[in-house]
Amino acid sequence: MKPFQERDPVRMGLVGALLMALIALLVFSWDHLPALGGTTYTAHFREAAGLKPDDEVRVAGVKVGVVTKVELTGTHVTVTFRAKDVWLGDQTVAAVKIKTLLGQKNLALDPLGTEELDPETPIPLDRTLTAYDVNDAFADLAKTTGEIDTGQLAESFRTLSQTFSATTPGSVRTALDGLSRLSHTIAGRDQELKRLLASTKGISQTLAERGDQFQALITDGDTLLAEFARRRDAISGLLTGTRDLAKQLSGLVADNQQQLAPALRQLERVTEVLRRNQDNLDRSLRLAGPFYRLVGNAVGNGHWIDSYICGLIPVADGSAGCVPPKPGGR
Repeated sequence: MKPFQERDPVRMGLVGALLMALIALLVFSWDHLPALGGTTYTAHFREAAGLKPDDEVRVAGVKVGVVTKVELTGTHVTVTFRAKDVWLGDQTVAAVKIKTLLGQKNLALDPLGTEELDPETPIPLDRTLTAYDVNDAFADLAKTTGEIDTGQLAESFRTLSQTFSATTPGSVRTALDGLSRLSHTIAGRDQELKRLLASTKGISQTLAERGDQFQALITDGDTLLAEFARRRDAISGLLTGTRDLAKQLSGLVADNQQQLAPALRQLERVTEVLRRNQDNLDRSLRLAGPFYRLVGNAVGNGHWIDSYICGLIPVADGSAGCVPPKPGGR
């Protein structure tokens, strides 16, 4: 075998890069590999209802696979999905359901039947259901309302009321008059209603675009509540211990009240004496500062006390001497 030092570095680099690319492709396509991702099935739907590839496939709320393809086949939609580690019967019902309130979808399976579902046999239209999307409903409502000629509608109701005014009972005539006034009101607020519905459409679109963020917020809130639930015993123990401590302190004060009361009274008298002599204490502390500074200078030079005595020993000329004598006889 030829050593690595003797091999072509360019060829080895290309082979290494190719191997790294294959490993990366294998990692990112792991769930889509037929041998590892489960069994592939198909289902026919009357409409896609917002379902798209990589949406989850769930059985009883548990993820068992992903949607791999959504395509139009004639007058219906064919959804190809992969399921793993789950049994599906020959009467399985597939439904497109809303995963979150913001419009994210998933494919829900109800594994019915006595025989195993044949992967080559699609789930027919009579065993598939589609979800009702609130965002699409608001969008369609805004579009339909914007196309209504409210002025013509009001005129139609007014004409109908005038036509039946002399030939119908009073209750019916009153109802038609009410409908006419209602149509006038709607016609007068036509622009406001259009703006309101357009704003509703914009809000629903924004919520749909921020679906992942709202889902993460709800998930984080659920995690926080779960943590509080896990710490419930600890918090309960802390509150119980605090309550017991308060009881013990109350008992301690009650048991030692006779000893504490005289001590507190004596402390009050001492405080009163200190208050009356506060000026004397302040003056004493001011005078003690220079005194202790001089004492520190006298004893701070060694194992002796420095002193100066003048006039205690007479000298030969009859004048008072100082101990120790100063240089020059002074």
